[in-house]
Amino acid sequence: MKTMKRSIIAAVLVCAAVAGGLGGCKKKEAVAGGTRKAIEFWHIQNTEPAPTIIENAVKRFEAANPDYRVNITVTANDSYKQKIAVAIASGQVPDVFMSWTGGTTNEYVKAGLLSDLTPYFNANDYKAKFLDAGLAQATVDGKIYGFPCENAAIEGVWYNKELFARYNIAVPGTIGELEAACDTLKANGIIPFSLANMTKWTGMMYYQILPARHSGLSPFMNALNGTGSFEDPAFIWAAEKIQSWVRKGYFNDGFNGLDEDSGQSRTLLYTGQAAMHLQGSWFASTVQGENPAFIDKIGFFNFPADETGTGNAKTVTGTIGDNFYHVSSRSAEADKAFEMLTYLLDEQSVTDRIAAGRIPPVKGLTITDPLVKQVFDAILEAPDVQLWYDQSLTPEVAEVMLSASQELFGLSVTPQEFAKRWADAQKDALK
Repeated sequence: MKTMKRSIIAAVLVCAAVAGGLGGCKKKEAVAGGTRKAIEFWHIQNTEPAPTIIENAVKRFEAANPDYRVNITVTANDSYKQKIAVAIASGQVPDVFMSWTGGTTNEYVKAGLLSDLTPYFNANDYKAKFLDAGLAQATVDGKIYGFPCENAAIEGVWYNKELFARYNIAVPGTIGELEAACDTLKANGIIPFSLANMTKWTGMMYYQILPARHSGLSPFMNALNGTGSFEDPAFIWAAEKIQSWVRKGYFNDGFNGLDEDSGQSRTLLYTGQAAMHLQGSWFASTVQGENPAFIDKIGFFNFPADETGTGNAKTVTGTIGDNFYHVSSRSAEADKAFEMLTYLLDEQSVTDRIAAGRIPPVKGLTITDPLVKQVFDAILEAPDVQLWYDQSLTPEVAEVMLSASQELFGLSVTPQEFAKRWADAQKDALK
């Protein structure tokens, strides 16, 4: 029988489960004529208009359910990862909380943290509302444990159309053309790519798309299940390409010490110092909320093909649902918690999310914004969807990969050393 080494997060999950301290928050507040039950809800949507869209949806739920109050806690992306781990270890799990599905959700399911949401999705065929790929990414062992919600999110290249026009740069269709564009930009004093890699996952975006373009998804899936290795030539090639780009100066100085959550990479784009930004499709919504005057300047293109490789250039990396909301298995208000979630994708919320530049993971959408439609078309045309690397892996292996990836960008490890460290961690996880 296989055993799996646990990450620190996974370890506290198990310890907390054994201790029986995983109950959802069961707070009540006094109201006129009785007691108002509370639902604790944690999310990471901290850039407008996303938090307001959620708040308005919750207000509609509360108006329809006057005996309930939803207490919303908003935390920045990377701080949330530590916050939820501490909450689980201390037994203070909220009724509703999120993950990015994949390996983390698998760990939560193994630890007994999550309510099986399948009956709720089956009731009145509610699941028919959602894109099949979104529900598939929320499913573990045939049961639905996550509510796909915030966005159909894929990574792509966001670029300053004015800078491209100024220097006569066409949207690149191949990696060779992308490198030629970077050389032209550098020759004119423009940083090709803005990057804030202190949080590590931003650099990982380059690393996860390059092997897919070079050799397709098979090398990753084979390494994940143990029939292959993360020392596959596709991963070595990708690591060598990244270090080549670092040495050529395709990224801003000091990128490993800059913070994505605080917008340090986006500032370079807004001020015209950088021309491109590899980021998830939520970027359009971020710009609309943060710097709406800049929205007309940006364009989007799918990461270009590797003319030397065999990967499909239309394959995308991301999640069809982005943030997946879970209901605690020990929540005293599981039924109402799920009902509250449905308001996050009711007709008004879907309209608001589309207006904010997001793509709700539901069927029958009409997208009129040309920028958002480009992203939506890329999703519809994709033959495959590769889940983000750090979410596909167990938390322990993901942390090894992310840390080694940051060192790869910092030129402190060789491509071979990086690949071996990652491969060794995966082998240990599969023992």
